[in-house]
Amino acid sequence: MSLIVHHLNNSRSQRLLWMLEELELPYEIRAYQRDPRTMLAPPELRQVHPLGKSPVLEDGRIKLVETGAICEYLVEKTARLGPGDSGEGLRRYRQFLHYAEGSVMPMLLLMLAMGKVPLMGKIALKRIQPMVDVHLDYIEQELASRPWFAGKAISAADIMMSFPLEAAVSRAGLGSSRPATMAWLKKIHARPAYQRALEKGGEYDYA
Repeated sequence: MSLIVHHLNNSRSQRLLWMLEELELPYEIRAYQRDPRTMLAPPELRQVHPLGKSPVLEDGRIKLVETGAICEYLVEKTARLGPGDSGEGLRRYRQFLHYAEGSVMPMLLLMLAMGKVPLMGKIALKRIQPMVDVHLDYIEQELASRPWFAGKAISAADIMMSFPLEAAVSRAGLGSSRPATMAWLKKIHARPAYQRALEKGGEYDYA
C-alpha cells in the first residue's frame, strides 16, 4: 500500500514530497489549493484532520501531522536519512530537525504578518530583522563548517531546514552575504529528488 500525502500548494508540505522522493517510497498526492484571497488552506482539509492543516501523511491506518514528526516516522520506517552516527551528528540532527519549526519559522511568520500591517508593521519589521539575523548568522556559521546540517551526509534535518531558509530569501534578506547558506540552498535545489518533488507538487514559489 502506498503512502498518501495531503499536500497544500505553496506550503511546508513540499518538504514531505522531497523526503519521499529521496527515500524512493511510493506515494499518492491528494492536492489542495489555497484560497487566492486569504491564502488560507481550504476547509476540505478539516475532513482529513481536525486541524485542517498540511501536510498530513496516511500510512494505512496511521495518520500523522507535523512535518518534523512525519520525518522522524519515515526515518524510523526506512532507516534512512537519519543522523548517521550516535555522537555529535545525532545531537546536531535532533537540534536542527526541531530548530526549523521551533525557532526559525515563528520569526519568519511574524515578519510575514507584520509586512501586511501598514506603517506600524514597518516599524515592527525593523525591530524583528535583527533577531532574525541572529538566526541566519548562526546557520551560516554552522553550514560553513560542514556540508550538511547533521554532518557529512544529507539527513531529514536538511529537509526540515529547507522551507525556512527558502522563505528567508524572500522574507528576511537571506542572500549573498551568507555564501555557505546560499550554496547549501543551491545544492539541495539541484538534487534530482528535489526536482521530482517540484514536478509532482505543483505551484511552489520558494524554490
